[in-house]
Amino acid sequence: MFGFSKRRMKLGRLNSAQGTRSPMRHPKRSSNSSGEAVPPSNNDSEEKSCQCSSGAPEFNDCASGGSENWMLLSIAGEKPTPRFNHAAAVVGNKMVVVGGETGSRMLEDVQVLNFDSFSWTTASSKLYLSPTSLPLKIPACKGHALVQWGKKILMVGGKTDPSSEKVSVWAFDTETECWSLLEAKGDVPVARSGHTVLRASSVLILFGGEDVKRRKLNDLHMFDLKSLTWLPLHCTGTGPSPRSNHVSALYDDKLLLIFGGSSKSRTLNDLYTLDFETMAWSRIKIRGFHPSPRAGCCGVLCGTKWYIAGGGSRKRRHAETLIFDVLKLEWSVAVASPASSITTNKGFSLVLVQHKERDFLVGFGGFKKDPSNEVEVLIMEKNELSMGRRSSLSKAAGNLLSGNRLTSTGPASQPVNGTTTSHVDSIARQNLASAVENHGSGRKSLSESLLIDPSSVSGNVSLRKQFSNDEDANAKMTKTSGDESPSQEQGAKQLDIGPKTSSNGGDYKAGLPASSGACQQYEAKLSSLMRKNGILEGQLTTALAGREAAVKSKQDMEKKMADAVKEMELLKEKLASVEMAQEEANSLSNIVHSDNVRLEHDVAFLKAVMDDTQKELHTTRGVLAGERARAFQLQVEVFHLKQRLQSLENRSPTPRKPFHV
Repeated sequence: MFGFSKRRMKLGRLNSAQGTRSPMRHPKRSSNSSGEAVPPSNNDSEEKSCQCSSGAPEFNDCASGGSENWMLLSIAGEKPTPRFNHAAAVVGNKMVVVGGETGSRMLEDVQVLNFDSFSWTTASSKLYLSPTSLPLKIPACKGHALVQWGKKILMVGGKTDPSSEKVSVWAFDTETECWSLLEAKGDVPVARSGHTVLRASSVLILFGGEDVKRRKLNDLHMFDLKSLTWLPLHCTGTGPSPRSNHVSALYDDKLLLIFGGSSKSRTLNDLYTLDFETMAWSRIKIRGFHPSPRAGCCGVLCGTKWYIAGGGSRKRRHAETLIFDVLKLEWSVAVASPASSITTNKGFSLVLVQHKERDFLVGFGGFKKDPSNEVEVLIMEKNELSMGRRSSLSKAAGNLLSGNRLTSTGPASQPVNGTTTSHVDSIARQNLASAVENHGSGRKSLSESLLIDPSSVSGNVSLRKQFSNDEDANAKMTKTSGDESPSQEQGAKQLDIGPKTSSNGGDYKAGLPASSGACQQYEAKLSSLMRKNGILEGQLTTALAGREAAVKSKQDMEKKMADAVKEMELLKEKLASVEMAQEEANSLSNIVHSDNVRLEHDVAFLKAVMDDTQKELHTTRGVLAGERARAFQLQVEVFHLKQRLQSLENRSPTPRKPFHV
């Protein structure tokens, strides 16, 4: 049911006939200074063929073999359609794969791989519930992004069929296997593919991609899952250039990392970070090993390790799996896979699976010569190096402290003035050094190490007890063995510390003042050392306070500088707006000037027309005056004619006589 196909891997041979693993001889792995193993070369790889024993398959069966490379999983049942440029996400013990393309068409299905039964199932992806509860068809898509949110999978953006102008956000419920469309508000980004989407709590962070006109983008947007509102993010500093098919990661919900991708004309291998506390971009310059330019790679962040697999340029694909340490800012190669590995495919998906307290990288699909539907697994080693270093440091500090205390409380030699004083000085210096070291490392303060710590106080008391016990021991020794060892008496006389012995014991009392004087001298020396320690503690406290004040002042200065930068940006924006307003005013003044010139021309033309009109009017007035004069003359003539007519009518005619024949 579940096993490994024949493929060249960096593993020993596994016996599949009996279902048990034969002894393996792993190639030696050398470690570099950063503590990460360097993978062996491909020449030492051997062919492996393994079939797990009967029963439910488990990741741990693979892990027990101590694998060092990608392994092909043999999944029972029907496999999904081979695809690439899809997206995958993990919810619980399931990997959800959505969409993609086969080379001839885009897909719209949802495939689920169960890591308990290691079998594929097809989820319902034909219908989703719209805001009006009407069943509609989900569009086929590729180049989109999937993000896990509780029991749901969020699909953001991508090239869809039919296409859209804005980025859409879909939610797939893995329990009900039902899609729903989130009605987004605010400044919705333009539609894109080849972008990256990360989730920080209830907020999605979208960066870059390629729009429908194949233009590269480098804008940054935030989507609030509670209010369903898009908001553009504006940052300071020089950010990444426009790109698509890059990888991104979010460390501790505070630091955004962007690596690689393809721009308009070339493939990139630069690394940028965005601090969400200061909202400032910065480019990370790394010394030592640095990956070659690549696009279309996949990345997964596990703790402080950022695993990046595959990718490449137009000329070649890269098979190695890289690790970027977020804290150390160092690159390293985790696995150098063979050419047949899934990481050499184009458009494959990569997810992080946690199964029975183990971490696994799971890759699916992709395209090389043909689309693929295979699943490969890389078993990740536990990141215990940093924890081991911390524990070793704490153990070393504890041993140092305990050693100092044992030195201060342990049995001492005979209390000689010079040697014992130097011994006390060395003990005090060691205690002070250990206290300073502990204070610098952040475990204990100086006052806790020297004054408050009961063990330190007991160490000081034990020093006094040690001196008094040494004096009593010397006194008893000289009292009991006065006659038998005269050489000891001579040594005591030369050192002026041991009592002068005699057989009658009278000299024992004479030796007491010397011992008490030595004890007082030791106590005075110890008190002076304690005073010195107190002075050093005060100086260290003052230095630390000064350092804290300097740090605070530095932070204040940084805040002031940030405020000044913001004010400068605002002033720049205001200056730009003023310049734009000035340009608009200049353009308006130019328009007004042109209008004035045109009006002047019109006025001059109208004046000329008016002059002509006045001339014509004057001429017309002259003609009209002439006509009036003629009319008056005619009226006069008519009057005269009327008078003559009346005179003619007034004349009586002479009667004529009739004519008779």
